[in-house]
Amino acid sequence: MKKVIQIANLDCAACAAELQEELEGIEGVKEASVDFVGQRVSLDYDTEEAFKQSIYTISHFEEVEIVDGNAPRKKESRLKEILSIAIAAALFLPALILELVGGVSKWVSFGLYMGAFVAAGWMVVFAVARNLKATFDKGFHPSRLLDENLLMLIAAVGAFVLGQNMEGAIVMLLYEIGELLQSIAVGSSRGAIEKLMALKSDTAILVDEDGQREVAAEQLTEGDVILLRKGDKLPADCVLLEGETALDTKTITGEAYLREVRAGEEMLAGCVNEGAVVKAKVVRPSSESAVAKILSLVENSTAKKAKPEKFITRFARIYTPVVVLIALFVAVLPPLIINYASGAEWSLWVGRALNFLVISCPCALIISVPLTYFSGVGSLARAGVLCKGAVYLDSLAKVKVAAFDKTGTLTEGKFSVARVHGERAFRLAVAVERGSSHPLAQAFAGEESDLVCTNVKEISGMGLSAEVDGKPVLVGSERLLREQGIGFSPVTSPCSVIYVAEGGEYLGCVEIEDRVKADAKDALTALKRAGVARIAVLTGDTQERAAAALEGLPVDEVCAGLLPEEKPACARGLKAQGMLLYAGDGVNDTPVMAESDVAVSMGSLGSDAAIEASDLVLASDSLSALPRAMRGAKKTKKIVLENIAFSIGVKVVLMVLSVLGFIPLWAAVLGDVGVMLLAVLNSMRMRAKLK
Repeated sequence: MKKVIQIANLDCAACAAELQEELEGIEGVKEASVDFVGQRVSLDYDTEEAFKQSIYTISHFEEVEIVDGNAPRKKESRLKEILSIAIAAALFLPALILELVGGVSKWVSFGLYMGAFVAAGWMVVFAVARNLKATFDKGFHPSRLLDENLLMLIAAVGAFVLGQNMEGAIVMLLYEIGELLQSIAVGSSRGAIEKLMALKSDTAILVDEDGQREVAAEQLTEGDVILLRKGDKLPADCVLLEGETALDTKTITGEAYLREVRAGEEMLAGCVNEGAVVKAKVVRPSSESAVAKILSLVENSTAKKAKPEKFITRFARIYTPVVVLIALFVAVLPPLIINYASGAEWSLWVGRALNFLVISCPCALIISVPLTYFSGVGSLARAGVLCKGAVYLDSLAKVKVAAFDKTGTLTEGKFSVARVHGERAFRLAVAVERGSSHPLAQAFAGEESDLVCTNVKEISGMGLSAEVDGKPVLVGSERLLREQGIGFSPVTSPCSVIYVAEGGEYLGCVEIEDRVKADAKDALTALKRAGVARIAVLTGDTQERAAAALEGLPVDEVCAGLLPEEKPACARGLKAQGMLLYAGDGVNDTPVMAESDVAVSMGSLGSDAAIEASDLVLASDSLSALPRAMRGAKKTKKIVLENIAFSIGVKVVLMVLSVLGFIPLWAAVLGDVGVMLLAVLNSMRMRAKLK
């Protein structure tokens, strides 16, 4: 069983790692993921007892609260932190001026410095005390006690003990300023994701026999008729009943232009009606709408973490205890080895050890890496691409081969009868296709036939068999008739051709047309510019018809005449050429989706099975969103690597300089805070609109 739990007051990445570790230790919990940026806990558990224990653990972890995910979020208040910093600064600056001017008792400046330390550091002291209590209650664990709060407290108190009063006060002041700026940056990213919640419409105007009335969007069911005024947000996926209107779709597709909609065309929830007052029929309730898919997938995306995120979590658990030991060695070993008896020399190395401790805080990594992935998933969602986890961003960034299903993916998937060869063949086809759920059967939906068929059976990947007036009837592909030994002359056509035989004799055929999507060519060209080396199409059509239908598209390979069970083998061959992306829309695409490295489904046209099996969902079925998603994935991976390399590289240099005595304590704090803020600000580049 899986559950996503909305929480509040978890603002520390190290604390999130500790909570995750505690949850993973509960018997019956298969997997736990704690997202401090999104304020969510994702649980995969076996028993109700495990779930209850998890709830207890979460609600009793520091100040964490479990909140109703549907309730409006409270605006984050940072008044407490701002006041603490303001009071500390008001005490620190006079102390610094008095010390520089001189002529005043050192106790006066000491008192002011101590006041600044208390004003800025009281929250740090409380955090350390809370961790100590948890250590006594739950047993010692490095990640529980040895966090950045303890490191900063040791550094500040150590500075006062060594007589470096100014450094002791400024350690806490700079640290709290850094924490405030970090909180603002992370909160800003949370706000960007939470704007997605604005996609939901809370109410709708229902039109029934009693007239018009306002109802909650959740009350709408399939078949309900609703009224849409200019400026109204669509509360559910629906079909326009009459007339025409214009939709602002940028919240779903990321595109700024208005989309013209005519009677009979589908409109997705979350779009805004910018045209006339119209009526529409609900085709899917709000819980199953495109908006619901977006919100659900984004909320659950943080459960599937990328390798760098997992690495950073494991790294931080080992790293902090190790640097504390190194700092201890720096403070003790050099004086012992060199045999210094002078207290001054001991204070020199203790000071260097404190500098080393301050600089070694892993905040820049454990905050910026998850924040980058979180922002990356959000950026893709705003561009109309729903990513089920950060791990798929990494895979998407490495894609070299892209394969597509033809019907409904590269083509519109809206079939219509183009030409008829044989009147009885057409009547038989209409009668038999009534019993089929295949997309091609849509072409006959509005047609009439006086014939009645019985015993309709599907022949996988080839067509249908039935009985009409006691005679066996076959309706399907060229391959179906050949395998049944029926003689006929194939029709050369760029359309899909459905052949009809009755009583073992060929009667004729029906040509079904399906147009290539308007954005298919530009999307495939953009994919190649984004780094895809080879594009293939997997289809059950004949080679000739597939080639004709795909003429003009930048396709390198067409694998035609494939049955559904043959597609995975073809995908395995393509995977040998590089990381494979496969995009499809139907139930028969799920086996090849499972075989691919990155599976993409079409959001509104796609089947539920395809959406469930996929890693990415194109919410509006727009192929142009796919190259944007790939560029976004590459940008995310680049920023993650930049932050890892920058944070580790700068910190290693600063730690070496601190041991050698080239960096004072205040500069060490400034360096630590600076690295963290630069990494967080670099992460926020992912909030820019994808192009």
